[in-house]
Amino acid sequence: MTAPPREGRPALFLDRDGTLNADTGYVDTPERVHLLPGAAAAVARARALGYLVVVVSNQSGVGRGMFGPEAVEQVNARVDALLAEADPAARLDAVYTCPHAPAGDDEAGCECRKPAPGLLLKAIREHRIDPARSWMVGDKASDVEAGRAAGTRTVLISADGGPGGADLGARSLADALDRIARREAAA
Repeated sequence: MTAPPREGRPALFLDRDGTLNADTGYVDTPERVHLLPGAAAAVARARALGYLVVVVSNQSGVGRGMFGPEAVEQVNARVDALLAEADPAARLDAVYTCPHAPAGDDEAGCECRKPAPGLLLKAIREHRIDPARSWMVGDKASDVEAGRAAGTRTVLISADGGPGGADLGARSLADALDRIARREAAA
């Protein structure tokens, strides 16, 4: 007897700044984009493992009036170009950004700014992603919270590699892919 077919595809959801590229504050120009070591190889490996690779990124500088949405698009294009330059197999399947500033105490927040799961849920719908077979990888607690709220497993990237409330901890995106691959092989 064969197993029933799985619904949806697995995805690797990635935060951008601090996960794929260096977080230098507000990354508002292509010149400020510097891929983190091993990021391109990790993206290529994720794709080889069958994951869609989807970036989900808060970009509050837009909502704060520090730069426009076109700057976010230019930075995302630079990330894409640097990934492809480092490894032609390192391709992003989609990028979703939240342009809103954080809500104040007396304001209701949007549904797309992490830790809300809106960006992930939109990608799940649009790309027929199975959240239970997917991972959210990021460097902040809000990334982990968004992943959990969307039904994914989670990896927190930190200097000490500890999980900090996530399913797995890692020191880098490359380390995260190693740990995910080991977890999947053991399952």
